[in-house]
Amino acid sequence: MSEYLTIENRHTGETLKMQRVREASGFVYLTLDGSSPSGGKGPPLHKHVMEVEEGVVASGTLGATVAGKKVVIAAGGSASFPNGVVHSWWNEGQDELFFNGRVTPVVDLDRFLQALFAVTNSGAPGKRPPIFYLAHVLWRHRHTQVIVTPPVLVQRIVFPVVLLVGTLLGKYRSNDWPGAPNSCPGAPEVRA
Repeated sequence: MSEYLTIENRHTGETLKMQRVREASGFVYLTLDGSSPSGGKGPPLHKHVMEVEEGVVASGTLGATVAGKKVVIAAGGSASFPNGVVHSWWNEGQDELFFNGRVTPVVDLDRFLQALFAVTNSGAPGKRPPIFYLAHVLWRHRHTQVIVTPPVLVQRIVFPVVLLVGTLLGKYRSNDWPGAPNSCPGAPEVRA
């Protein structure tokens, strides 16, 4: 029986099931299988500095923006989100969207998503995620995962200030706050 990290965004209904797979050669990839309900919103515009996401739409219809261009992919079609390219995706259709993906090389996308979902889920419905925890997650992953809103330059100026204030207020004192590094070990690794 294989182990997975399963996370759900309670605000959007998006679910992700992830696993790091190590082949006999030593090569490791991340499986990223997920679903999104009808009308489900995916992530905001973002880019992965080193990782490439590729996948197949198992059922439903995937809408995406890749490098500023909208694409729609029906069941059976494939999508690729190259590293360094700003993209986003969502459920474009009326049926639930299911997709099966793979991420290479494995850097930290699983830990980033685990932390981001924890922070998002800790916020009230319809409200922005708690800024102290969101800033911490985005700052510690800034070299590998980039959300482009607010603009990166603004993030580079504002987030260190937010982190300083959060530290002074004791927001990061223990390991039980939403998105704390120790609470986000990422997907388990299995042998192929």
